[in-house]
Amino acid sequence: MNDLRVVAFDLDDTLAVSKSQIDRRMAELLGHLLTEVDVLIISGGRFEQFESQVLAHLDLTEEQRLRLHLMPTCGTRYYRWQDSAWRLVYAEDLNPEVKARVIEVLTESAKALGLWETRTWGDVIEDRGSQITFSALGQSAPPAEKYGWDPDGGKKKRLRDAVAEELPDLEVRGGGSTSIDVTRKGVDKAYGMRKLLECLDLKIDNVLFVGDRLDVGGNDYPVKAMGIRCFAVTCWEETADYVGALVDELVKQRVERA
Repeated sequence: MNDLRVVAFDLDDTLAVSKSQIDRRMAELLGHLLTEVDVLIISGGRFEQFESQVLAHLDLTEEQRLRLHLMPTCGTRYYRWQDSAWRLVYAEDLNPEVKARVIEVLTESAKALGLWETRTWGDVIEDRGSQITFSALGQSAPPAEKYGWDPDGGKKKRLRDAVAEELPDLEVRGGGSTSIDVTRKGVDKAYGMRKLLECLDLKIDNVLFVGDRLDVGGNDYPVKAMGIRCFAVTCWEETADYVGALVDELVKQRVERA
């Protein structure tokens, strides 16, 4: 870990229960980790989701905020703390014509497969600027409903495959437990990680990634495939245990160097 500069995290089911605020324990651990290294959060969600789930529950110093990097919509947007506010560094937005086509294909494909649900919570299709996201039960569905909708991932895979066939010029991938994300071609979490390495002038060995979908086909897998060190978890509690041990090790190394 002597070369570790950044610890990167997925958000839902890695740092917090899906669409829920982070636990106080997790918030405190992130603060401790930010004292030792930079931290990146990369997820398919919008920046507003980062704010409500994470940022609103962190008690950070100015120096810690400067070490925090945010990549909503799988790295198609990048935010950093500058001049006492979160500033957009770049955005890879889709044009209006592409967005309209994606929304039409998602809607028609879901209906054709019998996956257009009548009982939903919030928007089923959301324009996130650089990403269009389909959430079968809506953006605000209770976690229990979301986890029970497609436990083996079969529904999501059928929809993903159908949409990808209709949109060969775009990137279509499974997102969270009920979601499909569509972005520009070649854009996934590995894209975001490469942009981070470029922006911070880092090497692959300088980064560690923690996520819950590192299996082949999971939305975290592209990070693993590019050669970045990864640690797989299934829930935020496992992440917290791992981060606690990691912070202890980093503190020990810092004391030994002093």
